[in-house]
Parts: sequence; C-alpha cells; structure tokens
Amino acid sequence: MFQAQPYSTRLTFKASDRPEAQEARERLAARYGDAGDDAQIVVALGGDGFMLEMLHETILNQKPIYGMNRGSVGFLMNEYSEDDLLGRINAAERAVIHPLAMVAIDSRRRQHRALAINEVSMLRQTRQTAKLRISIDGKVRMGELVCDGALVATPAGSTAYNLSAHGPIIPLGAQVLALTPISAFRPRRWRGALLPQSARVTFEVLECDKRPVSAVADNYEVRDVVEVHISEDRGSTLSMLFDAGRSLEERVLTEQFSA
Repeated sequence: MFQAQPYSTRLTFKASDRPEAQEARERLAARYGDAGDDAQIVVALGGDGFMLEMLHETILNQKPIYGMNRGSVGFLMNEYSEDDLLGRINAAERAVIHPLAMVAIDSRRRQHRALAINEVSMLRQTRQTAKLRISIDGKVRMGELVCDGALVATPAGSTAYNLSAHGPIIPLGAQVLALTPISAFRPRRWRGALLPQSARVTFEVLECDKRPVSAVADNYEVRDVVEVHISEDRGSTLSMLFDAGRSLEERVLTEQFSA
C-alpha cells in the first residue's frame, strides 16, 4: 500500500480560502510553475478539511495529492516548506485509500448517493434520541440502538469524528471498517464493532416520523432518512503522498500512543 515512486514534475497548486494558503500558492506557482489540467500531481495548501475537498475533486481523475499544511489542522498534510518540493514529492510515500459509498433513502423514497472518505454518520435531527436497526450483509445484528447517532468510518477516517466518538483507531492495512455508536443510551455499554472491509452495513430508522435522522457522507447531508446502505467502493481509488518516513500509516500508528 505504501511505496516511494517517482512522479512527473508537472504540478498544479490548489489553495483553501485562508490568506496564508493563497499567498503560498502564488509563491509556489511562480517558483515551480503550474501545469493546470495537464499536471500529474496536485499540491493542496490548507488544512484537513481542504484535503478532503481535494480528494473528492480528484475521485474521477485519480491524480495523487501532496498536501502541505496552511490550515489549523494538518493530520493529513505534510509540513509546509517551499524548498526542494520536487525532491520531496519524488521521494514521497503513497497511501491508497478507498471511499465509502452511501445510498440514503429519504421519507419520500428518494435515493441519494454520495462517497465518503472519512465516514458516513447517522445523526438525530431533534431533541429526541434516534432509534436505529443495524444489519450487516443482510443479517440484523442489533434490533434497536437508542443513541444520538452512529457512524461507519474508513481506516483513513478513523482518527477524525470516529475517534472523537471514542471509536478505535484503525491501521490502514487492517482491511476493516469501524462501526461506532454516538452517545449510545441503550444498550449503554455497547462500544461498536470492527467489520471486514467487504461488509455491507444497513441502518433502518425506527419511529422516523417522531425521531427524524439525517445521514452525512463527509459533508454531504441527507435529512429525514429512513434507510441507509453503506459499503466500501473498491472501484474508486484515491492517492495521497506523504514525506518519506512520515507516511499516513506511521501517523495513524503514532496517534494510538499519543496522550
């Protein structure tokens, strides 16, 4: 999954709206050139949110992304430096990830499809707790989960919302997904499950009129859902480049030992 590979020197620079990111883009483009649509590598300047935005934009063309932190959070980004950028990219380690595919059916029986790089979340919309039935590969595994919500996270997304919800950190090569409850009320002690990457997860919303629930695939939200199906999309491949010795796998491992 991780290997150093030489890439073309044709780069394009994308920046978030933050002033420091925009200024960095101008300096780097002037120094290294910007190949635009002909580039083979996208250099993303911003924080983790901007990296997710760029990953969604490159799903179709599958261009590798090398991120540098010009935002507030930079778990998915490399340290910012304008020197020897081509050398760093050519020596970078490549992380390949697959997003989750979500099919959400709303109360009017309309289908909504989206991809999630981090997680698909089920979230209560009102003060009422949500009631969810959870099936794995067509078999009901939990008849009723009373909670604020639940999520399915990829290994790459396991250190994001999943970790905040007390879910497990997953090494990228583990080939599993995290199913994590959000503020479970009943069964109170249930902490979630680890599922094989081939698992197909279905959430059914119980008492949906009284207890409405939304489904969120990264930043794409569908409200008033009654049923949501989630599985890994093996047909979509996303690539991120990390400085040698600072691979995403290494970052995920280090995170498990942080205070």
